[in-house]
Amino acid sequence: MRIALFVTCLADTMFPDAAKATVRLLERLGHEVVFPEAQTCCGQMHINTGYRRDALPLVRRHVRTFAPYDVVVAPSGSCVGSVRHQHADVARSAGDEPLAARADDLATRTYELSELLVDVLGVEDVGAYYPHRVTYHPTCHSLRMLRVGDKPLRLLRNVRGMELLELPAADQCCGFGGTFALKNADTSTAMLADKMRHVLDTGAEVCAAGDSSCLMHIGGGLSRLGAEVRTVHLAEILAATEEGTA
Repeated sequence: MRIALFVTCLADTMFPDAAKATVRLLERLGHEVVFPEAQTCCGQMHINTGYRRDALPLVRRHVRTFAPYDVVVAPSGSCVGSVRHQHADVARSAGDEPLAARADDLATRTYELSELLVDVLGVEDVGAYYPHRVTYHPTCHSLRMLRVGDKPLRLLRNVRGMELLELPAADQCCGFGGTFALKNADTSTAMLADKMRHVLDTGAEVCAAGDSSCLMHIGGGLSRLGAEVRTVHLAEILAATEEGTA
């Protein structure tokens, strides 16, 4: 299968290993991954902060860039959630029904990584090997907007050498929420403290998630505590093998 990688801003600028791991994983499974170089920000942060008019050109560019591809994947439930649930609405609010129709069509072909693997490619064992104690944080957008359910856990349970530890109160938000962490810093910090306590209670070496934004928030907090728990994107774990394990 020929799959287009929607890399996302955060992976491009701060967490490229998540995007690289996505490519390695899909190529190992026998698929061709292409990177449309015209891609930019999908406009999620503009939409979420009320700048819908400024988001419209980004939506238009995103649709134009990825429309030629049958399947699009991103290592981010958050950005896929925006493509699937916000893009067409932004277009319709601006009175651009043709764009909205194209955005609706593209949304049906855009997947978060675990969705692509389980629902489209029909694979739960990707041949990964990761000899660490891992706990998994299901991010809000993947859990509530995309409703990926237990797909990431089904993939992780098939990783050889790994001990998967249940995260208490796993469905509780880590407190990031994009600009929420800036505008409501005290509340965000309190939510992060709860999440970090639960992560540390598991005794895990690694906290995994499908969104680099949440891992950045959790990882920053753990670093300030001096904790030895690492944060690692789901794609990096699934891409790991006995020949090159992190």
